[in-house]
Amino acid sequence: MITETDDKGRIISARHKDDGEPVLVSGMSKMSKSKNNGIDPQVMIDRYGADTVRLFMMFAAPPEQSLEWSDSAVEGAHRFLRRLWKQVYDHLNQGLPTVQLNSEALTDDQRELRRKVHETIRKVTDDIERRQTFNTAIAAIMELSNAMSRFDDTSDQGRAVMQEALEAAVVLLSPIVPHITHELWTLLGHQDAVVAAAWPVADETAMTRTKVEIVVQVNGKVRARIEVAADADEDTLLHLALAQENVKKHIEGKMIRKKIAVPNKLLNIVVG
Repeated sequence: MITETDDKGRIISARHKDDGEPVLVSGMSKMSKSKNNGIDPQVMIDRYGADTVRLFMMFAAPPEQSLEWSDSAVEGAHRFLRRLWKQVYDHLNQGLPTVQLNSEALTDDQRELRRKVHETIRKVTDDIERRQTFNTAIAAIMELSNAMSRFDDTSDQGRAVMQEALEAAVVLLSPIVPHITHELWTLLGHQDAVVAAAWPVADETAMTRTKVEIVVQVNGKVRARIEVAADADEDTLLHLALAQENVKKHIEGKMIRKKIAVPNKLLNIVVG
């Protein structure tokens, strides 16, 4: 294989030695036999590994749509896998959890990450088994990884929650990137291969929200966001909303005509 690269080392084209024309052209163009711009995945496999290329191809487009090749998106897939690898190693540097996760003794932050874990399990399971939309399944796991990056808790229960989160992410990714997940599953303390691991089941209790963020609007325009108990009634929402300085400013001297509440989502105060 003969490859041509730009000044940043990115592949522009590739062809076999005996061919006269390139068979690979990178960028953001659709692949077509007539354009002779089909991609030889082996070039990227040699550079990034099979897991990265598989992740990119399944994330870039659902199976029924054409795939637009992007070298930068392949690099992005590679960065995501490297970040997951680092998250596991950072977790292991503190040692494997020595206590069982106790769902009744979690802080708000621990409970929030656990909620995200089980919401991700539910979505990825549905995306893969029923909808067969692997791109949205991968996106959900990436969002979980973002949540784990923001979680900073080295307490016993914090590490137990992180262990559960990492194990879930690894198993959910295993059908898509089997090589790296096999290694990470072993590092997380398991003797059996990840392919033998039971598929995670979403815990409905863990997904129950005790607090929610409510968007506060005045005459349809967002003026504040407030965090309230999930079971707060409309009078409580209105009281908390009216305490917000930006809300006060936009209703000052006006009469409240009505309030429109969407449970656990929005409160619109109509003034005039």
